[in-house]
Amino acid sequence: MQAAPPQHLNPRKRPRQARSVATVEAIFEATIQVLLREGIHRLTTTRVAERAGVSVGTMYQYFPHKQALLYALNEHYLDLVAERVEAACRAQYGASTEAMVEALVTAYWQAKTERSEVTRALYRSAVELDNEALIDAFAKRMDAATMAMLKSAPDADYASIDLVNVTLLSVIFGTVRNVFERNLPSAQQLAIRRQLATMCLSYLKASGG
Repeated sequence: MQAAPPQHLNPRKRPRQARSVATVEAIFEATIQVLLREGIHRLTTTRVAERAGVSVGTMYQYFPHKQALLYALNEHYLDLVAERVEAACRAQYGASTEAMVEALVTAYWQAKTERSEVTRALYRSAVELDNEALIDAFAKRMDAATMAMLKSAPDADYASIDLVNVTLLSVIFGTVRNVFERNLPSAQQLAIRRQLATMCLSYLKASGG
């Protein structure tokens, strides 16, 4: 995610070599496990280090405190989501509007639901963060990916593609977040996913797609 974090949330250093990357991945996974087992208020860098099997000194080489760790974890997670959506959008260049909608909704939904408990935990952790720049960078990546895809539709003629694009993503983001915050049953989640795709397609068709 190409966003400069607030100064107090900067990691001390970023992993470069494979071993360092593996260490940070282990720290991220341990952070998720502590969040799920003990909650945001009991999460500390010491507990995470113990769970990850690394020393506190190693932890502090990368993350000076809890907030910096949570910021980096959210950044990593949003990177993964953005990469999934970007790949899905690129694969649909020149396709029908229906295929585009199905690919977009599926990619975003799957990225959020593969480990739904993680998504829910990260939503909760974000309330403690000054993450405006992070969310803005993610939104810009998503905007660019979906905009390029929509512009490639052979028969589309949107009067205001910027507005259409932002509205489309707002509907998708808001629906998925609501599903998680309400912790809806799996069967209802699947039904909502289908309805979301139908709704998005109808909106795009009505807007010139």
